[in-house]
Amino acid sequence: MSKIKLAVSAAAGLLTATVLVVTTASAATLFSDDFNDGNSTGWTSSGGTWSVVTDGSGALRQSGTSSDARARAGTTSWTDYTVTVRVKPTAVNGTNRFVAVLARAQSNTSYYYLALRSNNTVELKKLVGGSSTTLASGPATFTLNAWHTLTLEVAGTLIRGSVNGGAALQASDSQFASGQVGVATFNAAANFDDVLVSSSTSPTPTASAPSSPPASPSVSPSASPSISPTPSSSPPPIPPLPSSPDGFATVAGQGTSTTTGGAGGPTVTVSTTEAFLDYIARPGPYIIRVSGTITLPTGSTDGMHSVASDKTIVGIGATSRLVGGGLNIGIPVSDAITSPPANAVHNIIIRNLTITGSTDDLINVQMFSHHVWIDHNDLSDGGDGAVDIKRGSDLITVSWNRFHDHDKTTLVGHDDENAAQDVGRLRVTYHHNFFDRSDQRNPRVRFSPLVHVYNNYYFENSYGIASTNESGLFVEGNYFFSVNNPGRVEFSGPLGRMVERNNILVDCNHPIEVRGTVPDPATFYRYRADIPDIVPSIVPAGAGVGKI
Repeated sequence: MSKIKLAVSAAAGLLTATVLVVTTASAATLFSDDFNDGNSTGWTSSGGTWSVVTDGSGALRQSGTSSDARARAGTTSWTDYTVTVRVKPTAVNGTNRFVAVLARAQSNTSYYYLALRSNNTVELKKLVGGSSTTLASGPATFTLNAWHTLTLEVAGTLIRGSVNGGAALQASDSQFASGQVGVATFNAAANFDDVLVSSSTSPTPTASAPSSPPASPSVSPSASPSISPTPSSSPPPIPPLPSSPDGFATVAGQGTSTTTGGAGGPTVTVSTTEAFLDYIARPGPYIIRVSGTITLPTGSTDGMHSVASDKTIVGIGATSRLVGGGLNIGIPVSDAITSPPANAVHNIIIRNLTITGSTDDLINVQMFSHHVWIDHNDLSDGGDGAVDIKRGSDLITVSWNRFHDHDKTTLVGHDDENAAQDVGRLRVTYHHNFFDRSDQRNPRVRFSPLVHVYNNYYFENSYGIASTNESGLFVEGNYFFSVNNPGRVEFSGPLGRMVERNNILVDCNHPIEVRGTVPDPATFYRYRADIPDIVPSIVPAGAGVGKI
């Protein structure tokens, strides 16, 4: 269906109660509209000229440029929620015009809003009886005839907004406690699409016993963060944890649209080494649930055991473990293969497992493997890498993992001589990982055009990130505590490229090194970066096993 109209309040309340009991991690959808049904039923407009048109798919168009215009939807009883909308500005009349998303709207003249302006700024504002107040502002790119994603969150007195998943603006205000959502323009024409409203209520996962000092030391931000948000005075909620992949694992490529793992295949539960090794090597999709501890033999493969395509391997509860060996995702190594082969391993999900004590890698991704999601694992004490991604592998997301008691953590790119396989590939997203005294390579990258590293918590590492061989690293919203070199481009081998945005460095000996330009990840996929101030709280609490 193209629309999900108003969610019943009582049902939403029941859902929230259930979520808190079972500690799952999904937010309720209150409203959505992609306008593919050809109408704008449920929307009330004021000013401008509104119609539903086709712009690739259905979209709500406001075509006037002579005044302000807005359209509202939803109920006035909505309190805490996040509204996201895609908007394409198509024309402006004058300078400093804007397109906007609204929250807690009381009327056509009273609401909170996030305005993307034609002078390349974004403003978090409120309108009270037609009089506006700017709560926060920062830089943002405004491009005519290009889609932008605006996200506005309201939770209690917290007001937070971002453009294209970039650095968030944040403010505290108590003017409006509830209200509708909306979209708006000021002397601008625009198309709006994919409106989604989801409740902000989410559970707080139970944190594992801390192995680190308190996670919120005094803050000294890096020398040039993009925006200086105002931290909340109360502990932040854990954001909804993912139930499906995000980042590069969702980007279409090599004949695969996204990462689904074993979806559609049988679900089996394994508790022995023999059963585990049998099912991970079978052809076809399987969801393999791991119960208890499974010891992986060293054998003739140095303890590395191959996983066939279309598999989900997921631990049950917080006690599922693989010990003594590691998982190999990829066909056998061959330097003669320099483009993706038809039999490349693909569509793999590994979640909620403790993997430790291997004689080689804990997880190795190689030989043009693609569409892999490694999420919510506890990874330690491997003989080589914890998660190594190399030899032309591509479209991978590594999220919400805890890395600890490990030296060379995660390598991207085999070596300096492997350009033939690696150039143009090795696109990886790392987000919300806890690099807990994992000494180095968090990650260390060669040849990749783009590795996106955001909202990770770095705690007492010798170095965080290294970019070499003209790799492109986009580093944003991370928190580095007691890291000697948070980010390096001058390292072993040829120089890399690195762009940093809105990171926080505390008790670090060097700044993040920057060089060159790097593509914006928002041009590949949608995401929302949390403000870095809350990373030391939400990442240790949400990363690792027993949290999904």
